[in-house]
Amino acid sequence: MKTRGFEIVSSYENKGINLPKRSTEHSAGYDIEAAETVSLAAGEIKLIPTGLKTYMQTGEVLYMYSRSSNPRKKGLILINSVGVIDKDYYNNPENEGHMFMQMRNITEHEVVVEKGERIVQGVFMPFLVADGDDDVEKGIRSGGFGSTGV
Repeated sequence: MKTRGFEIVSSYENKGINLPKRSTEHSAGYDIEAAETVSLAAGEIKLIPTGLKTYMQTGEVLYMYSRSSNPRKKGLILINSVGVIDKDYYNNPENEGHMFMQMRNITEHEVVVEKGERIVQGVFMPFLVADGDDDVEKGIRSGGFGSTGV
């Protein structure tokens, strides 16, 4: 039985995508690379594909954080501060659970993210729910960004 990890989405199979790994013995985060070379114009926001999906146990979440050197070295920030990848995002019918990095170029010039460049790090964490959560009717995820409501 698989516990938690990463897989390559079908549209990126055989395209040289690396599964994320921790860089040191005590690293909490798994370094996640860009699946394609992407150019961002000054001030532009783009979804950068990872070519990956993630699976995890019930009661777990994957948080995606920008690498700390991005603003200073690349002029990039993760526009939503923290990406939240829920268990039910995996293999959703809209995009197979393909994870994207929503990045913004904060410089006054074009920034290029190269294929294979480590841009974010993913940290698996448990999460808690509030009292009465079981009493609330919940929908079924059908897609990606913004698919769980307004």
